[in-house]
Amino acid sequence: MSRVASVALAAVVLSAPAWAHHGFGRFDPTKDVEIEGTLTGIDFVNPHAYLYFDQVGPDGAIIKMRCEMRAATVLRRSGWSAEMFVPGKHVKVSGNPHRDDPGSCYVETLTIGDAPTLERYQQLVTGSATTNRPLRLPSGEPNLGGDWAQEQYLIARPPEGRGGLVPKSMVAAVEAGTLPVADAPNAGWGARPVTFTPAGQAAADALRNVPPQDNPRSRCEITSILFDWVFDGPINRITQGSGEITMEYGRDLTRTIHMNLAGHPAGIAPSRAGHSIGRWDGETLVVDTVGFSPGTLAGTVAHSDRLHVVERFTLDPATLALRRDYVADDPVSFTDQYAGFDTVMPADAPFAADRCEDLTYRNYSQEAQQPPP
Repeated sequence: MSRVASVALAAVVLSAPAWAHHGFGRFDPTKDVEIEGTLTGIDFVNPHAYLYFDQVGPDGAIIKMRCEMRAATVLRRSGWSAEMFVPGKHVKVSGNPHRDDPGSCYVETLTIGDAPTLERYQQLVTGSATTNRPLRLPSGEPNLGGDWAQEQYLIARPPEGRGGLVPKSMVAAVEAGTLPVADAPNAGWGARPVTFTPAGQAAADALRNVPPQDNPRSRCEITSILFDWVFDGPINRITQGSGEITMEYGRDLTRTIHMNLAGHPAGIAPSRAGHSIGRWDGETLVVDTVGFSPGTLAGTVAHSDRLHVVERFTLDPATLALRRDYVADDPVSFTDQYAGFDTVMPADAPFAADRCEDLTYRNYSQEAQQPPP
């Protein structure tokens, strides 16, 4: 058995299936490019949005470009919209080139027409969440209904040293040099520390060898009910009914929590969401879930169909922060418990089913040379 010794190490382990898919690895941060041309379109999608434009090469030939931006959901939360990208407008892009595809780049700054230059993480609105919400339902239960999202994590660059992802509310302090990046709270996107059984270790080793393009996330499949509640800033929706509570994830997953069942029924069809029953423990919603398909909790932490997850949702009436504490047991994969917590707030944009289409591993230069169907 081996121990993932710390959250920091676990976050590094995440690189195999998730960060390689979602990160910077296919672009060269040691090189800068400045490109301009005529805007032809926008794919306003998750996990990355893509800007399309025609560049005129030195020989006068048209070079079709596709450049990667942030996910549609976090762009929308930042005040961006697809309507900003008007075909025919002149566009200037600065960023980093793709290592293998000359028709792709990573956007750091963007200028459309005569509009001011935008930075990758620029906030075009301050974001207003609904805070005048009743704290309780007429039945007396805490009101968990509404749209929820983790505070956005943005790149902050201090006066000295390396920058990093920090909560939106702390960017100014980091960039002023009054708050070290290391003192900002972690986003909690990495895998939690856990002790593997031999079978769990073998599964983790196998996951490390999966090519990123074969990762289920590159097919727009979620990882787990734990990971996808906050990873990369999705907006989720909770709806409270008389006998059930529905949780819609911003990554195309819906969970139904049955509030009138004392136990799980027999013959549950395995799924990514599992089967959930709920009860109130004072002010806390306790959700018990079984019936999972084998999969991955986060990073290279695999689980079997014997996974059992208990979540506790507690609303802070003063701050409206909704904290979730969770514990997962899987006797096939772990010898101890996989445990952690996360926090969401009333969302700064409405819930929406933002389309997912992962274009990360498609070579745009080769696609652009193909004749139209």
